[in-house]
Formats: sequence, C-alpha cells, structure tokens
Amino acid sequence: MYGTLPCIAAMKMKYYFGHQRHTNMKAIYTTQHGSADKAFKQREIDKPTPKPGEVLVKVEGFGLNFADVMARKGMYRDAPPLPSLLGYDVCGTVEQLGEGVTNHRIGDRVTALTRFGGYAEYAITDARAAAKIPDTMNLAEATALTTQYCTAYYAAAYVVNLFPGDKVLIHSAAGGVGTALMQYARHKGCEIFATTGSASKVELLKKAGAAHVINTSTTAFDEYIEQATQGDGVDVIFDAVGASYIRKGIASLAAGGRIVCYGAADMSGSANVFSQLVKGIQFGIYHPALFMMNSKSLIGVNMLKIADYRPLVLQHCLQEVVKLYASGVFKPQVGKVFKASEIADAHHYLESRQSTGKVACRWD
Repeated sequence: MYGTLPCIAAMKMKYYFGHQRHTNMKAIYTTQHGSADKAFKQREIDKPTPKPGEVLVKVEGFGLNFADVMARKGMYRDAPPLPSLLGYDVCGTVEQLGEGVTNHRIGDRVTALTRFGGYAEYAITDARAAAKIPDTMNLAEATALTTQYCTAYYAAAYVVNLFPGDKVLIHSAAGGVGTALMQYARHKGCEIFATTGSASKVELLKKAGAAHVINTSTTAFDEYIEQATQGDGVDVIFDAVGASYIRKGIASLAAGGRIVCYGAADMSGSANVFSQLVKGIQFGIYHPALFMMNSKSLIGVNMLKIADYRPLVLQHCLQEVVKLYASGVFKPQVGKVFKASEIADAHHYLESRQSTGKVACRWD
C-alpha cells in the first residue's frame, strides 16, 4: 500500500524531484530493480526547500510498505523512474514552512505522507498530509498511522461505512493495514473473519478479536465462508492479495456486499510477464449486470491517488486516525525498526511476510 501544489486549483501533490535545493543530506536511492541487496545506494544530495503549501520535515525515520517492495522490483506503476527516491511515510520535526502554511509550526513533531522522497534525512510534504503527534509516540507507530491506518480508515469508514453486526472478511489480517482494519471493525462491532498464510499468526489474530481465523495454507477461505455463513456470505471483504482472491471473494459476498481491493500481493512474487498475465487473468472478467443483480460492489483504493486528487479527504482521514489513536481504538503494532543503513535487511524482512506490525527505518 503514500508533496503539494503550487496553487489551490491544482490540488495535486508533486514528486520530490525538481524542488530547489541547498545543504547536503543523506538519501537512499533505488538505483536498479530487483534484489534488495543490490537495489539501494546511499547518496549525499541537496536538502529540498518547501514551496507554497508545503512543509520541510527533518526525518527521524521512515516506514516501509509493501508498495516499496513492488516499486523496488519495478512492478509499481506510480513509482518514479530510476534512480528513484522511495518512501511514503515519515516521522520527524517540521523545520521549515512554505508560504501560506498556517496549520503547522516550526518544531512540531509530525507524521506525514510523502509523495515519494521519504528515504531521506529531510522530506517535503503537502502541509495537509502531515499531522501533529505527541513526543511519546514511537517511530513505527507514527509511520503506521500515516499510510496503513489512513488506508484502513478510508476503506472502512469512507468507502464502505461498516455497521455493527456486519460480517467482515479481512485478508492478510496480521499485516499493517489488516491490523488497522481489525481494530476498526472490532470498534464498530463487526463479526470478523481473518485470514493468514502462517500457522504462527492464528492465535495472534484470535487474541486481536477475530471470531474466525482461516489459515489459507491449509484451508480455502471461500469454502470456510460458505460453511460458516450457511451459504449467506459476508458483507464486506478487504483484500490486499488480488488475483484469484478477488474472483473467490465476489462469490463469497452476500447480497449488498462490498469487496475493497487495496493491494495485489499475489502478483509481487515475479516480474515475469507470463506469470503476471496468469495472475491478472485470475482476477476474472465481470459484467456490470453481475453486480447490479445482487447489489454487490468491487471497489479499488489507492491512497496516492486520494492524496493527489482529494487532499482534503486525506487530511480528514489523517486527523481522524490520530484521534482514534488518542482514544485507544487504534493501536499500531511495531514489527521491527532497522537502521537506515540496514534498508536491504528491512526490505527482506517485510518481503518475507513473517513480520507483524509496522516495519520502519531510523536514521543512524
């Protein structure tokens, strides 16, 4: 599953590249696609200067998301061309304000969404894509709120608006967004069906509030849903896997059900064109009549596009997420925090799918 505009009319976040710069800083560039061991090079570059509507953040550390892995492999279409500076979420202190910024002060500790450029000691962001946080909040929690929890809140509160008693299926429930969705669904009083491909995470998900935990390495989730709901299906599915999970998911929806697709992890294993084609076909081909007859919905979520074209929505989501954290509803799990110099190890750890909670890197 993460800059700004020269004027209000444009309302579109800009890439980190192209800003006026001065003073050196460290930045970790992706210089080639493929293995994390060979993909990254640390460089000394000029520090960026914020434009109107932007803030400059002195970065404590940055979070990792599965989109980083996809971009590193050359499989993320929105990523800038090589050499690229990845990174969608950062935690740090506001060091400089662009013209017109009134919602932040120099010295504010913030969590922020970056339109790339996060793997650096300083990062530029749209002022609306940053939220003030307490000094006691740790790095992993802060960066989780920005991308993963905003994605979950947007999907569950904006897109489908969960209701008490809804039967909700959350795929990859032990992951960052999955954890956030679990917490929000529990807060809304939903019956939670959670999937994981790891037997070691089954008990963790039960303790987290899942009424049903499905180990997909041994059990087909669609067959389990069929039996557990006596053929009625579930009301909402949150899917980060893609491919055949979408086709099976649509068949597992109750009348009026909604499936929200916010990732395609199943397509991340290989950049081979034939393999990608096969995975793409597994999504299925659908006619609108199929959805209308049973009042079902298939919805896609890409928070970078929301940030680009609906920045005020992003701002609201981030503000609400911070409030839900303060009230105890949202409790981000810390996966592991690496040194920035260990970026390759951090990518390996995230890619292994053995992590639970947010993976982040701190500047040495």
